[in-house]
Amino acid sequence: MPEAAGWQAELEQLKTVSARIGSDPLLTQGAGGNTSLKVGGTLWIKASGTWLAHAKERDIMVPVEMAPLIAAVEAIDPAAEQAHQFTVAALNSSGLRPSIETTVHALMPQRVVLHVHCVDTIAYAVRSDCIEQIGPCLAGLNWAYVPYARPGLPLAIAISEHRSQRPDVLVLGNHGLVVAGETVTQTEALLEDVKARLRVAPRNAPAPDADRLAQLATGTDYRLPSSEAAHAAATDPAGLSLAGKGSLYPDHVIFLGTGSVIARDGEDVSAVIARLGASPVSILFPGAGILMRRDATPGADAMARCLADVLARIPENASVQVLTAEEHLQLTDWDAEKYRQDLARKAATKKIA
Repeated sequence: MPEAAGWQAELEQLKTVSARIGSDPLLTQGAGGNTSLKVGGTLWIKASGTWLAHAKERDIMVPVEMAPLIAAVEAIDPAAEQAHQFTVAALNSSGLRPSIETTVHALMPQRVVLHVHCVDTIAYAVRSDCIEQIGPCLAGLNWAYVPYARPGLPLAIAISEHRSQRPDVLVLGNHGLVVAGETVTQTEALLEDVKARLRVAPRNAPAPDADRLAQLATGTDYRLPSSEAAHAAATDPAGLSLAGKGSLYPDHVIFLGTGSVIARDGEDVSAVIARLGASPVSILFPGAGILMRRDATPGADAMARCLADVLARIPENASVQVLTAEEHLQLTDWDAEKYRQDLARKAATKKIA
């Protein structure tokens, strides 16, 4: 194991990079994404429900004992889904649970792993022809494509099929991007390289109709989103059409619900709620913009912005793959995700108070 001063300095470096990544909405949104550093047999990884953007100001890194966790994954033991059972209690001053995707990081042989929900990558990862599209972009890199699997043990098992290849870059179908290396500096440089290779110019969207949105929100439990950029999901006709096809990636389901709720001609907020029999987290009003339920968490606002950013980067005529009804259920009826959601709700309540 590296000398204490050495690995602790490296962990501080990872926190700095994590905060930088977490502050870029084109790379990470809300509590999404995670980073890690292996020190001997211990994996230091972002805690579930925390934001990478807060890595320098809060204690968000959790120590996990790797050997028993990897053994659980290899045995396809359900315990692998409970990564908190493998935390090193003596070093876990925060008492938080490790990331939902701890198993993914543990299985990667490289010392440093950065997992992000890069909107440019997602715009490719949701396409039916993803491999054909990204192949030329990533030429010369040791990369692999991993078809969609639920975050956690299913995704870890899917990634383990590529272990002999030892890829440094993973494009996760309908999910995001993983890059790995032996040092923090090397891995961040690889992330920047891949991000540049996969960069997609977004479509320009018409401005939102502020007057109409104000009228629609009056007297309701809905408000404007925290980011004006989120409105593009409703004002860009091509993006709106793509949004109507269904949920494109896991965090959309977790924070915004199944699919996108799009108001029909002549509908206001009350009419949408009456039609659905429930109050959705967000409503897209074609040509006008988006409204968020007043109690929507900061994570939900971040995902509304993410949706607009992803849609703007998918070609209008592209064939996309959306999550199935079974995949939706897997995401919402899952203990680890319920824990993360509970943290998000508590954080939002404290902020309001």
